[in-house]
Amino acid sequence: MADYKKIINAYKDLPGGLIESYHAVQREFSYIPEEAVFYAAEVFDMPKAKAYGVATFYSYLKVGKRGKNVIRICESAPCHIAGAAQVVAALEKELGIKMGETTADGKFTLEFTECVGQCQATPVITINSKPYGDLNPAKVPAVLAEYK
Repeated sequence: MADYKKIINAYKDLPGGLIESYHAVQREFSYIPEEAVFYAAEVFDMPKAKAYGVATFYSYLKVGKRGKNVIRICESAPCHIAGAAQVVAALEKELGIKMGETTADGKFTLEFTECVGQCQATPVITINSKPYGDLNPAKVPAVLAEYK
């Protein structure tokens, strides 16, 4: 696994470098280790609280352990009406976890999100930001099989 210090240092002189470094760390680890936030505070010369605030402000960024494959389901009104609750139930059953949890093997995390901009294909999930639309419970096992 890559060293988060090297990743953060690569962005230290760039405009918007803090957020870009967080995105890069998350791409590598699938989450931002808390110690990486504290290291970023040093590199970008800011209080730890501010660096942590930036890391936790954006819903796309996640501080703390998370599965290798992050499954996010849209909980906006169009997805809800189209059957998102049934898709959630199928995901939870298939993975053996509840929303907000990570599988014991660290492969999957389930999270809610707001609109992912795919309202033409509701309900929608994303796995590592890749959208899967027009979902129903019967399609869930095949989608998950791509990542197992």
